[in-house]
Amino acid sequence: MRRILLRPARVALMASLGAVAAFAHVVSMSTGDLKIEDRRAHYELRMPLYEMSHVAGSEQALFDHVRFSSGASAARLIKKDCTADPGQGLYLCSADYEFPAPVDTLDVDCTFHAVTVSNHVHLLRVVNGERRDQALFDFSFPKATLRFRPPTPTETAITEFGAGIMRAVGGLVQVLFLASLVLAARSRRELLAISGMFLAGQMMSALFVPHTGWSPPSRFVEAAAALTLAYLAVEILLLPRAGGRWAIAGLLGAFHGLYFLVFLQSTGYSPGFVLLGAALAEVSLIALFALIFARIGRLAAALRPVQVSASALLVIGMVWFFLRLKS
Repeated sequence: MRRILLRPARVALMASLGAVAAFAHVVSMSTGDLKIEDRRAHYELRMPLYEMSHVAGSEQALFDHVRFSSGASAARLIKKDCTADPGQGLYLCSADYEFPAPVDTLDVDCTFHAVTVSNHVHLLRVVNGERRDQALFDFSFPKATLRFRPPTPTETAITEFGAGIMRAVGGLVQVLFLASLVLAARSRRELLAISGMFLAGQMMSALFVPHTGWSPPSRFVEAAAALTLAYLAVEILLLPRAGGRWAIAGLLGAFHGLYFLVFLQSTGYSPGFVLLGAALAEVSLIALFALIFARIGRLAAALRPVQVSASALLVIGMVWFFLRLKS
C-alpha cells in the first residue's frame, strides 16, 4: 500500500524536474522598439541569448510570433536580420515593415512565450511620429491595441497592479518557493512571521537596491533564486527544530525582490502598484498552500509529506541552479 501511495509522488517529482528543465526561468524578458514613420516602421528586438536554446529555427520563429497591423490590415515584413551578441548575452534582431496606410492605432499580436518559456514577457515601446505608447505581452495578454494617448491614472494602476500579480505567479519556481515557505512553517504563528518577513525583504530589496547603483544581471538573479529554494529545503530537512526561520525568510525574500527590481527597471513601472499586486498574489497562494498541506498532512502523515516535499524541492533547486550556470 505504501508503494502504491508513493508512486504519484515519484511521478510528480519527475514531472517537476522536467518542468524545471524546460521552464525554470525566473527572469525571462525581452524588449523591443518600433519606430513608425507614416507607412513605414522599423522594429528592433533584444532577446536574452539563453532563451534561444528553446527556439527552433530562431530567426523565422521569432518573426512568426510577433505581428503588427493597423485598421484590420497587417503590416508587410520587408526585411529582417538577426545576430547573436555573446558579449552582451543578447540575440539582436531588426526588421522593416510597411503598412497599407498611415498608422493611427496599432494592433500587436505577440506570442514569444510560445517559442521561449511559458512565463516570458515582452516589453514593446512604440514611437509614432511625436506620439509614444508601450505594451507588455505574456501568456495572459498576447494582444494589445496601442492608441498613442497618455493612459489614465486608473488604467496605469490596473496595468501595473496586474503585472505584479502575473510576475508573482507566472513562473513555476516562484510558485514552488512559496510552497517551500509553507513547508518551513511549523505553526500558524510561524507561517505569519515567515510570510511577513519574506514580503518585507522582497519589497525592501526592490525599493532600496536601485539607490546603490547596482543593476543585478539576470543570470545572478536566476542562480540566487535557485539557491534560496535549495537552502530552504536543506533547512527543513537537516534543521527541523531550528529557530529564527523568519529571519532567514526575510533574507531569502531580499533575493527574490531582485527579480521584481529587474522587471521594474526594464518597464519603468511604479514600484508601489507592482509590488502591491505581487504581495496580494503571494499571500493568496501561501494561504492556499497552507490549506492544501494541512489536509495532506492529516491524510498521509505516515508518508512524511513534509520531508518528501522538501527533498523534491532540494533536488529541483540544485538542478535549476546548475542549468542556469550552463546557460
